[in-house]
Amino acid sequence: MRKILGILGALALGLLVLAQYGGGATQPTFPYPEGHRLWTHVKSMELRPGHPLYESFGGLHHIYVNQAGLKTYLEGKRTPFPKGTVIVFDLLEAKAEGNALLEGPRKLIGVMVKDPDRYRDTGGWGYYAFGPDKRPLSIDPQSCHACHQGAAHTDYVFSAFRP
Repeated sequence: MRKILGILGALALGLLVLAQYGGGATQPTFPYPEGHRLWTHVKSMELRPGHPLYESFGGLHHIYVNQAGLKTYLEGKRTPFPKGTVIVFDLLEAKAEGNALLEGPRKLIGVMVKDPDRYRDTGGWGYYAFGPDKRPLSIDPQSCHACHQGAAHTDYVFSAFRP
């Protein structure tokens, strides 16, 4: 359980940096990942009130991967993700209604793009974020990558596929 909380904390810290302290660093562009909710769903989780990162990242989190990276997830991330992998972190407000938990409005989209030639300084990964209006958010990819160092043994990816 502590390991999971540590991973969640590192992921959330990375997104905090991504969403709030970015800017200034010039990075290549990447388009909004239209249709990402039709990709393979890797896993979901919810941060509830009381979690130390709730104020910044409370809500529902869904992780998706495109076809290029699916095999690596299915094999337990024993090899690096191939060039062309795109992983999307979709953060939505959690909304209780009746006795159900529903998705509320989108808060942000975090994107990791694998291209070792293009992103040499960040372990082969490009880091991007988009607001609810699909416009890019200004981020510092070096800060994102620094937080992902905790998952260096799995090609800087924290999430694990949940079949």
